[in-house]
Amino acid sequence: MRTKLLEILYNYSKIPYQKWFKTNKAWNLSITNLLTYPKKTLGYELGLFLKSNNFSPQEKLENHDVFHVLTNIGTSVPEEIAMQYYLLGNGKRSAYLYAVLLLGTPLYLDKIQLFNTAYHYGKRAFSFHQLNYRPLLNKNTQELQTIFSITPL
Repeated sequence: MRTKLLEILYNYSKIPYQKWFKTNKAWNLSITNLLTYPKKTLGYELGLFLKSNNFSPQEKLENHDVFHVLTNIGTSVPEEIAMQYYLLGNGKRSAYLYAVLLLGTPLYLDKIQLFNTAYHYGKRAFSFHQLNYRPLLNKNTQELQTIFSITPL
């Protein structure tokens, strides 16, 4: 029930968020495009992530999927909340992030240790949440994790 509630809220909020709050340009890359990047690069691994989860790139929200690749955080609802804790620890501040935390945390108090771990991992990493990842798609994923001290969850 709690998962369904948060999924419904996400689906209703995603389109207005993309339209009114995201000012970055869409990448206009398909999974096929991403899978043409060399293996072990961020672009290729992003393509694998999207394909293996049966996702398609979301216009102006591409960085979010990059965060999944870099942090190795899954896509279940508690993991999505953990991702926001990771980003909070990394310094990200947004109304959407706070809304996810305020709505999601009370529904998943049984996952508080996961959230705490994610927050501390984000805090230890160098700031990466604000980067434009489009020009970094040809970079080795492990090297990016090392450069930014990103500890996969």
